[in-house]
Amino acid sequence: GALFMQGVATSIDALAVGITLALLPGVNIAAAVLFIGCITFILSAVGLKVGNVFGLKYKNKAEMVGGTILILMGLKILLEHLGLLSF
Repeated sequence: GALFMQGVATSIDALAVGITLALLPGVNIAAAVLFIGCITFILSAVGLKVGNVFGLKYKNKAEMVGGTILILMGLKILLEHLGLLSF
């Protein structure tokens, strides 16, 4: 169930990025897709290796840190859009 929800969230994120790239003028879509795909592959491979090495030992702490980082990023974006925070 959790993996399914992560897949749905990732798909929604990818849809938003794809629409944004399509609407930007002067963007070479093929180059952007190739670049994003290569970076995603490399980071996924690194994450898989790190996860296998440290996964069992730091699982609960890593989940808490990751969740906290995502919540803080979302809060930052919300506050910026509300005009309460500017960077």
